[in-house]
Amino acid sequence: MVKSTAVAVLATVGVACAFAPASAPSRPTSSLRMANNAWHRKDFQIAPSILSADMAKLGEEVDNAMAAGADVVHFDVMDNHYVPNLTIGPLVCKALRNHGVKNDIDVHLMVSPVDRIVGDFAEAGASYITFHPEASPHVDRTLQLIKSTGCKSGLVFNPATPLDFAKYVLDKVDIILLMSVNPGFGGQAFIPATLDKLREARAMIDESGFDIRLEIDGGVTQNNIKEIAEAGADMFVAGSAVFKNPRTVEAYTDTITKLRAELAAAQIGKALQKA
Repeated sequence: MVKSTAVAVLATVGVACAFAPASAPSRPTSSLRMANNAWHRKDFQIAPSILSADMAKLGEEVDNAMAAGADVVHFDVMDNHYVPNLTIGPLVCKALRNHGVKNDIDVHLMVSPVDRIVGDFAEAGASYITFHPEASPHVDRTLQLIKSTGCKSGLVFNPATPLDFAKYVLDKVDIILLMSVNPGFGGQAFIPATLDKLREARAMIDESGFDIRLEIDGGVTQNNIKEIAEAGADMFVAGSAVFKNPRTVEAYTDTITKLRAELAAAQIGKALQKA
């Protein structure tokens, strides 16, 4: 009887998520939040990467994605040194804030060295600043530097980078970002081995007792986001999966609604396993 009741409640949550109207709040409903808290104690967050946006209309693109139900702006910074590409800097971050963007901006630094540019992004309005441990000679010091600016700090792990870099600095980490592609270019396919790494990272975070988000970046789509969530992620970067033609609020809403439906299905499956 208890199990059948749980199925009915969770099914209702899944349907509500899957068919939420475009005008619904971008955050999950209270019922969905309760289901989330029973799993990872966090809301799932969708973070479209502006690397795939139309840069000529960046403010409009971000407005449309947030209006469509996204939570966070993912901001990819590449220096043509640490990674083989060159993208955007603090002035663009500041321009988004001046444009009126209020959502968190998740600045992913694919640069080396890191420390010099941290303050610039903090002043430009970053909410999170994450970096690759290989790009800093003193990981603990860089984390402290980010925290001192008032931003949340995080570490980013390439597909072949072990999680050991985080082991002794978890008290200074607000977010762990796993790359499920090799950094540098958008539109790459998800690397399946990242699922095992997600499970390892989830176990490490849960055992630590610290309040740390687990983010995934690279090749996230409607077809695999459920499996990624089941492996432990609670924050999902989606670039070309969201920012694509037709570039309208309606199209972005349709995509994000489908992503959330898959996340709801992941929650239902996890809850049924525990029932």
